[in-house]
This record gives sequence, C-alpha cells and structure tokens, in this order.
Amino acid sequence: MADPSSYRPRPGDIPDSPGVYRFRDEHRRVIYVGKAKSLRQRLANYFQDLANLHPRTRTMVTTAASVEWTVVSTEVEALQLEYSWIKEFDPRFNVKYRDDKSYPYLAVTMNEEFPRVQVMRGHKKKGVRYFGPYGHAWAIRDTVDLLLRVFPVRTCSTGVFKNAARTGRPCLLGYIGKCSAPCVGRISAEDHRELAEEFSDFMAGRTGTYLRRLEQQMTQAAEEMEYERAARLRDDIEALKKAMEKNAVVLADATDADLVAVAEDELEAAVQIFHVRGGRVRGQRGWVTDKVEEVTTGALVEHALQQLYGEESGDAVPKEVLVPALPDPVEPVQQWLTDRRGSAVSLRIPQRGDKKALMETVQRNAQQALALHKTRRASDLTTRSRALEEIAEALDLDSAPLRIECYDISHLQGEDVVASMVVFEDGLQRKGEYRRFQIRGFKGQDDVRSMHEVITRRFRRYLADKEKTGEWVDDDLKDDEGRPRKFAYPPQLVVVDGGQPQVAAARRALDELGIDDIAVCGLAKRLEEVWLPGDDDPVVLPRTSEGLYLLQRVRDEAHRFAITYQRTKRAKRFRAGPLDEVPGLGETRKRALIKHFGSVKKLRSATLDQICEVPGIGRKTAETIAVALAQAAPAAPAVNTATGEIMEDVEEPAPGATAGAAGAPVSTGARNERRGQET
Repeated sequence: MADPSSYRPRPGDIPDSPGVYRFRDEHRRVIYVGKAKSLRQRLANYFQDLANLHPRTRTMVTTAASVEWTVVSTEVEALQLEYSWIKEFDPRFNVKYRDDKSYPYLAVTMNEEFPRVQVMRGHKKKGVRYFGPYGHAWAIRDTVDLLLRVFPVRTCSTGVFKNAARTGRPCLLGYIGKCSAPCVGRISAEDHRELAEEFSDFMAGRTGTYLRRLEQQMTQAAEEMEYERAARLRDDIEALKKAMEKNAVVLADATDADLVAVAEDELEAAVQIFHVRGGRVRGQRGWVTDKVEEVTTGALVEHALQQLYGEESGDAVPKEVLVPALPDPVEPVQQWLTDRRGSAVSLRIPQRGDKKALMETVQRNAQQALALHKTRRASDLTTRSRALEEIAEALDLDSAPLRIECYDISHLQGEDVVASMVVFEDGLQRKGEYRRFQIRGFKGQDDVRSMHEVITRRFRRYLADKEKTGEWVDDDLKDDEGRPRKFAYPPQLVVVDGGQPQVAAARRALDELGIDDIAVCGLAKRLEEVWLPGDDDPVVLPRTSEGLYLLQRVRDEAHRFAITYQRTKRAKRFRAGPLDEVPGLGETRKRALIKHFGSVKKLRSATLDQICEVPGIGRKTAETIAVALAQAAPAAPAVNTATGEIMEDVEEPAPGATAGAAGAPVSTGARNERRGQET
C-alpha cells in the first residue's frame, strides 16, 4: 500500500488549466483517468487526509504510485481525451458500464443494389439505415413480418438471392407476396430501392402519408367493385396499424429524443436509455456499473453519455437528450454532443408534461434493472470483495489478491500436453490476458513437471521484461512495436489446478527464479481442498464460502480454457499430412496439389516436371516437396478386418481427412476421478 505523500507533486508544478490526469500503480499500469477544469484544484483533492476521502477514492490513491497529467486548451478537448484514454487503458478504478449484450437493430442496407431488411448487431456500417436498438431480435422480426405485406422488400441473404436468380425461382416469400422478388426480375432495381426508401420512411415515423394513401386506394377499389383488391388493402392497413401499436406514441410533435435515467446505491448504479424517434419508443438499452470511485449522479450521466455517443455521429445523436441530473459543468458535454451530431443538441432535465412522465417510466426501469442485477451473485461488488477478503484471510495474505492467475495442465494419455493461464482481476475475468502454453521440455505425461515448466516460463518472461530497463517506465507494458507485453504484470496469487505435488512444483519454480512476493495455492477437485506449499494438511473453506466459490470459478475457467486448446491441437494433428512438413507451403497451394493429383500417393510418384505444372509451384518448391515426401514414411496399409487381407492399393488420405476417433482430453483436476484409466 503506497503513501500518497510519497508521490504527491508540488502544488506549484501543477498547472491551473484544463487537462486530463492519470494515476499509475507501482508497475506503471494506468488505474484511473480523470479530467478537470483546473488540474491544480482537482488533484489537490486527492492528497488530503486519507480519513476525509471516500473509501473507494482512498483505495485508489493508496494503490497508485504516481500521477501525471496532460494540459489541453478547452474542457471539450479534455472530455474527448478522457474518453480516448479510458478506452485505451481500461483503468480498473474508472466507472465501467457492463453492457451484457449487443443490442439488435433493424437495418436497411441502402448501400446494396437491391437493399435488404435484416437484423444487425455490432458496429454500424456506412450506407446502412438503422432503426432501434430493440430489446430482442424477435421484436424486430415481428414488426418486419407485418410491414412486408405493404412494403415487400427483400429480406433474404446474398446466397439465397443469387441462387434464386440462377434458378429463376423466387423463395417462399416471393410466392406468398411478402417479397417483390427482384431476384427474378419481377421488379426493377430502381422500383425496389424506392420500396426500401418507403419502408425506411415508415420506420422513421412518417406513417400518416402511407395510411392515407392506402385508405384512398381501398375506397377507390370498393367504388370500382374490385372487392378482392379492396380487402387486401384493408388487411394491409390493419397490418400497418398493428405495427404502429407495437411502438405507441409517447411524445407529441414527432419528437426525436433519448431519455437517460439512473438508479444507484452506495456500491452500484444502473443506467437505462429509451430511444424515442418520431414520437415513438423505438428501442431500449441499459448498463450496470460498479461505483469504484466517489461519483455524483451528474458524473454518472456524463460517463453514460460518453458510452452511448462516443462512437456515434450525425443523426445517431438526437436533437434532444433528457437526463435526471446535469454534468458539472454542462457546457463542455453539450458542446461535445453538438460536435458529434453536427447541429445543436439540447441536454436538459424534463420539468413537466409528457416528457417528465416518460422519464419517470425510464427511472422505474432503471430501478428494476438494479434490483435484478443485485440478485446476480458473480457480478455483485460486495460479494466479490467479500470473496477476496476470505481468500486473503484463509491463505494468510497481507492484502486481498486483486489479480489472480490460475494454471491447468491438459493432455490425452500423454499426447498433446498443453497448459492454460487465466486471469481474474477484482473477481472478474480478464480474457484479453489469458495465455496458453505447449509443453516443450519433455515428452510424455508428467503433470508436476509440466506445471514447473509453465510457471518457470511465465515468470522468467516477467523478470526479463522487468530487467530489460531496470525499472518500470511509461511504456513498459508494451513491446517495441507498441503491442501489450504478454507477461508484464505480476499477480498477487497463483492458483494451480491440483494438490500438494502441483503446488510444490509451482512454489519451487518461483523460488528458483528468486520470486518470493507471490502467493501460491492449489485447489484439488475431488474434495475442493485448498493446498498451501509445505503444509501437510489442506485449508478447508466452508461450502458456502464466497472465497471458495471464486476459487472454483477461476479453476473451472482454467480447466475449460486448457481443454479447448488441447482439443484444438489434437484435431489439427489428426488432420496433418506429409505436406504439412514442407516449409513455406500454405493451405492454398496444398489444396491445389491435392486437387491436381487426387491424392498424396499419386503426388509422391509424380516427377518434378509434373509437380511444376500445378499453378503456383516453381521448380525449387517442387524439389522441396519431392524431398519431403520421399523422407516421410508412407501411411500404413489398410487391412480388411473381415478377411485379414492387406489392401495395398488403397490411397493415402489427403491432408484434412479425419484420422479416427479419440477420447476426451484429460485435465489435472479431472484425473482424480479417473485415476485407474489414466495414470
């Protein structure tokens, strides 16, 4: 735990101007990013008596080991730089909104010759019109199904469209009147694009024009005694009205606005957003965040707006944003939104009327989302904190292990031996820092020796990176090409999947490297016992312990990651063939060789001139292929199991053919349950 006074800058050194500041820990990792109208005044708040600080702020400043800042010209620039740095460094003490899903949008691909209506997720593409987001994809499909009666726009994939054009037969929707079938020329590209634009206009809220036009056509058809056509138009009108009912009018005068509400307690906050377009609620989304810093409702709103509009521009930012509390100061945020939209954006608190009533509805949704989130055990900050404290107490650690690394060994009867490393920080997965290893030091099955090798390799890399400069510098977490170093950040606790032997091997590896400030423990799967180095008896945590639950999650994740990698390696080995040993021969040229000759056996008997006939194969490559095939042992002859006859004429399978079935891989933790079969 650092003393903030040890790295406090002199007040005269801090500029009294707008800027962005970063706190770093002892390993130079950015743990907090903030902005300020006056850097001098803002930073002074962090270096007061620790007893006066909020508990989370106190934890942050005692975890930090240094602070630095960047001066900018305006508060708007500070807001933009803060957002960029939070995205780049992912500081663990900043507010983080955990969006548990990618919200679906209704998209019309106006950038294609024949625009298509479909469900889309993820990043928005240029030339595509989006409507939403929606809470569920099925809600989009229900709406589209109703609208296709009136606007029969293409909804099929590219493959289906091309196949229909090739065969001259449309898909089922074309036969039942829910697609205008441009694939077979029933409608021209220009008319189909106009149909897609009408569909988009209707979704954008301009509904009155189309309803009035259909009603006029229905009346005219009835007057001309075309009753069947009038009935179809009547059904079309009902379909449009039903689709409109799914998005009831909530605000008058075709308002475009986003309403943001926040529900919070001392530990967490839930944010809910309603997207209103054309006076109708077109979508809803929400996030939950741990309040790892002392933050006001206005600051939460500011972070939510950054999350919501940080990657958006143009019409994706509405003219009006309604919030429960304004950021302080509000002008930079409002100017930032205006810059992203390209025209004026109003950021305000609704005071009366329909907008205030709708805000109350959004607020109730936020409160319900927070209550629901509280029931999720793994995501509860209080639960995670208690779990880390229980682990620290059970293992007699000086402080809670904020970073935990877990290792597991996986193999199949001694073949394809691999290991996994998973990382949990603050009780949450850090999948971007997972690593996997191939055991290279020996052949065969020896989990203890494998564990020793993996721990040695991981922490040897850590020491090498640290000794390269002699001290931690600004970019020590990145390599010479600017990429994050794989093993630059050490854990407080190493967990191994196994019992006493595996724990002893891990501890011995660390001792050999001279590392004595990292704790080690093992979790044995059979009785869920926690083993410590040198102890004859395990530590037994209660079955209801949050600390045991967290260790189980870490161990199970390492087990899953190891088995996944082992299965991948095994499948690749089964698909391997003699051509895989040829240096510089990629998949494309291997496929070309097999396609040309039909099998590896025929390729082996071919001359150099015949091999050179394959496109992309030169004389030198042909010689390399011939040498590699001559050195490779031919496949064993097949045997007819019914007669015992050796079938010498059977050709070798081409690379990629399945070599046979195999059992499931074995992990260290699973071996206790299958000891007789696998040891």
